[in-house]
Amino acid sequence: MKLTILGCYAATPRTITNPTSQVLEIRNRMFLIDCGEGTQVQLRKHKIKFSKINHVFISHLHGDHVYGLIGLVSTFMLLNRVNDLHIYGPKGIKEIITLQLRLSNSWTSYGLYFHELESTTSEVIYEDEKVIVKTIPLKHRVYTNGFLFEEKIGDRKLNIDAVQQYEIDTCYYQNIKNGKDITLDDGRVIENQLLTFDPIAPKSYAFCSDTAYDERIIPNIENADILYHEATFLDTEQHLSEKTMHSTAKEAALIAQKANVGQLILGHYSTRYESIQKFKEEAETIFPNVLLADDGVSFEF
Repeated sequence: MKLTILGCYAATPRTITNPTSQVLEIRNRMFLIDCGEGTQVQLRKHKIKFSKINHVFISHLHGDHVYGLIGLVSTFMLLNRVNDLHIYGPKGIKEIITLQLRLSNSWTSYGLYFHELESTTSEVIYEDEKVIVKTIPLKHRVYTNGFLFEEKIGDRKLNIDAVQQYEIDTCYYQNIKNGKDITLDDGRVIENQLLTFDPIAPKSYAFCSDTAYDERIIPNIENADILYHEATFLDTEQHLSEKTMHSTAKEAALIAQKANVGQLILGHYSTRYESIQKFKEEAETIFPNVLLADDGVSFEF
């Protein structure tokens, strides 16, 4: 699993920072999460192939999370894209994008599919044989979702020495990896656990931005391997977090602690601060495993 931060700062873009957008690579899938202004430039800068992005997840319709989307959709068209593009986001996302396409007479040459969200409870919005994605209802000034990306349990791993010892034909290997026992020609049944090793433990990534402190999300993110949680403010500006329905670094850490996650990544920093290091320092007074997102930084888990 690899997470690339394209932008992780709040509100207006600057020459040295970008609004929210990130790319998650998980089980050979590439998902774009939020699409603030300048996202496609950041994709180019970090050499991420446009053609690999087939699914875009938009948390909410505030500009710093969505204003880059129409540009990306249009650029895909200019590049003669043929693969379908699926966009998951709040009700209204289709109207925003199609209005701009209609008024500019710039309809896409590829399939553009919108999956509009309205539920205030967690739901599955994407699933294939390797990955499942669920919403995480968040508490913000407009309808907002985070997203939980979970790997499914993979095939068991063959114990080559064991299968060779029992002279098992290769045509049975997939059944063995699927967890089935094997009956030999002499009638003996070989239990699967003697022929395989446990599969690699599946990982999970929870994205939570933007949101006020809200313990109701804990059941949805409990025991996640990695949690990205917004930390717009330091503790000195907690009164602003309450007014704007954002979180402080300490509040993000408290959610991480109570949800028993493995690693916390902070982001969505207000640009009022000269350094983001203080966010880490404040969060670590509550939760020890803290990383700082920053534009262009990648994490591999």
